[in-house]
Amino acid sequence: MTSKINKIVLAYSGGLDTSVILKWLGERYQCPVVAFAADVGQEEDWDKVRAKGLATGAEKVVISDLREEFVRDYVFPAFRANAIYEGSYLLGTSLARPVIAKEQVRIAQAEGADTVSHGATGKGNDQVRFELTYLALNPKLKIIAPWRIWDLNSRTKLIAYAEQHNIPIPVTKEKPYSSDENLLHISFEGGILEDPWNEPEASMFKLTVAPEAASDKPTYIELDFEQGNPVAIDGERLSPAQMLGRLNQLGGANGIGRLDLVENRFVGMKSRGVYETPGGTILRTAHRDLETITLDREVMKIRDGLIGRYSELIYNGFWFSPEMKLLQGTMDAAQATVNGTVRLKLYKGNCIPVGRKSANSLYQESFATFEEDAVYTQADAEGFIRLNGLRLKIQALLGRKA
Repeated sequence: MTSKINKIVLAYSGGLDTSVILKWLGERYQCPVVAFAADVGQEEDWDKVRAKGLATGAEKVVISDLREEFVRDYVFPAFRANAIYEGSYLLGTSLARPVIAKEQVRIAQAEGADTVSHGATGKGNDQVRFELTYLALNPKLKIIAPWRIWDLNSRTKLIAYAEQHNIPIPVTKEKPYSSDENLLHISFEGGILEDPWNEPEASMFKLTVAPEAASDKPTYIELDFEQGNPVAIDGERLSPAQMLGRLNQLGGANGIGRLDLVENRFVGMKSRGVYETPGGTILRTAHRDLETITLDREVMKIRDGLIGRYSELIYNGFWFSPEMKLLQGTMDAAQATVNGTVRLKLYKGNCIPVGRKSANSLYQESFATFEEDAVYTQADAEGFIRLNGLRLKIQALLGRKA
């Protein structure tokens, strides 16, 4: 970068990477650096984060509480769409990045900074998610991605740099995997997890007990929805962040939400990650179950056909794109009737719907019953079958003639 840098806002967590980056930016560009930390629900001592940032060279440390915004404006919209990447990943990290980057852009403007920086590596997805958000919201900002330009290109070198500059670090050479936590999930990757044959250590998990160690007695809960959003647990109305926090507790206690997968990164390589998403797993299961009685069959087919593309947009960092806006509107239009209650049984890693009801239910017992009814003429099915089978009949006749 050849142009003059006047002030930088760094997306700062206090972990190994961003602690080293904070020091490195100040030395390299000889300008003030504002360390911005986002509270998206991770377990953190924010006083220590602030003190560490200032001690490492930050001109100022800004800590923003984004928990309610994160769940309300990012998690819930994605779950209204039943978003899931490659059939299993509930996009916990992917959904947190746009809300963090959006706040970082706001802080840059408030602080008079002309540059933003992040700690994402040149191999991963997060660099794309951060920078696409910067470009969508303020394309005039300069961007510094240290991992793409410095020579500290390994965890070992970062640890050595931190030790040289007396920066406290939360990892060791013996146990160097990294983690990312928010209200939706916690992820683990790198280090001992890079070999996909290695089973994760039991002590690594934070949000969930092992399914085999969970209670032998199932937990029953009732989850209320309004227009696709969860609003109450067992009749108690909660804010979005409170809702997800409570579901995390219930799911974690019952061993729900662990996931070990190898996924396809946007940049082209495969990556192994281990995730805990207890509340999100419960939420998606309940939401899909409620839709079985409240969504029209053809609407559901069209919506489900869009889930893969929608999820890829989130994973790849296009939250603020025109196509995302279009898809979100479509997804939300389908949720007008997704109101009601789902009863769930939580038991040893399993989340099992056992009941559902809704004032908007399309399920009518009078039509579906196996007992005698006065609303359905079974003889009508004969013509229905004949017409739907006509093309098959013609194909068979042609085949016999040939």
